[in-house]
Amino acid sequence: MEYLSNKKFPINSKDYKLYEEVGEGVSATVYRALCIPFNEIVAVKVMDLERCNDNLDGIRHEVQTMSLIDHPNVLRAHCSFSVGSCLWIVMPYMASGSCLHIMKSSYPEGFEQAVIATLLREVLKALVYLHSNGHIHRDVKAGNILVDSKGAIKLADFGVSACMFDAGDRQRSRNTFVGTPCWMAPEVMQQLNGYDFKADIWSFGITALELAHGHAPFSKYPPMKVLLMTLQNAPPGLDYERDRRFSKSFKEMVGACLVKDPKKRPTSEKLLKHRFFKHARSKSFWPGLFLMALLTRCSVIAFFVHAKEADFLVQKRGKLPIHKDLVNGRALDENDDFHEDEVFGAIMPINEDRKESSRYDELVDTTRRVKVEIPEFDSRLDPSMFLDWLANLEDYFD
Repeated sequence: MEYLSNKKFPINSKDYKLYEEVGEGVSATVYRALCIPFNEIVAVKVMDLERCNDNLDGIRHEVQTMSLIDHPNVLRAHCSFSVGSCLWIVMPYMASGSCLHIMKSSYPEGFEQAVIATLLREVLKALVYLHSNGHIHRDVKAGNILVDSKGAIKLADFGVSACMFDAGDRQRSRNTFVGTPCWMAPEVMQQLNGYDFKADIWSFGITALELAHGHAPFSKYPPMKVLLMTLQNAPPGLDYERDRRFSKSFKEMVGACLVKDPKKRPTSEKLLKHRFFKHARSKSFWPGLFLMALLTRCSVIAFFVHAKEADFLVQKRGKLPIHKDLVNGRALDENDDFHEDEVFGAIMPINEDRKESSRYDELVDTTRRVKVEIPEFDSRLDPSMFLDWLANLEDYFD
């Protein structure tokens, strides 16, 4: 297949430079990293095997699954190797993060229908591939839908996935209780007759509601209550007043997924043909949407980088800091916790050293421009403009 890269990533920790943490779990931490020989940014998942003594088979399965998969909508591992008591799994770096992160930071009330249709179509393609190869994902949710800098959408996290083809024979069902309660299918909770691929279809329907509302149904309740409500209540749907903005086809698609009897749910292949996905857009639709989310997050960093450097220049000249960013009408203390939108820059430098004053003015001007330009960001703009902005920002960290 064309998707598979011919690159053979190195299996020595010395060939990777770990940067900041981008994710953390009970026994694993994910880092943004540089693959030095290829000069390529990757993600490295570091798993502490001493904390996973009881689940070594699960780890082996996760690594095996991620290494063998070959589909553009499924995150695969470049390579894996051991470093002391840890296992390193090297993966593509998904710069835009998860759909959950994007939604929480920039779209707390949920995405528009066209966005949801486009996201779900790509996730469904991943499920068709996994199911046809005998895999149940078992943890489909917004937090496991990742987006890269070019807008590619990939389904990730195979820590709880299951293979229905063991020793060459197709198992009829699984009987293990895994997944996340809010997204878990009723048959997985009940553990009566086992479950199959259709459990992913239920989770897919819950994910659709999560993307529409900004949170999953029952997410405010403790796990045990979620289990009871899922089993005893009618399936959730797009029934609220605010859901009038969504089309009939969307409501029908969600309804088809959230049927308690798994036999009555469609297969992933059949669901992909649902008329709702006519609302989906092409890949070129993504850059503006996700870069907007990135720009909003990075603007806070930019603001403080410039402000801190401006203060440093003043202090370097032997004067008291006159950086007076006003927050609700008072001087800002460096330990204050505040929302970005509360900040108003009011820096007035005293010009003595011409070179430093010029740099100072440039910093102040850039800080103000960053604040002004964010609301004006248009999805039709060339994404390279944003990447250039980020490149310039990185200069201040060097």
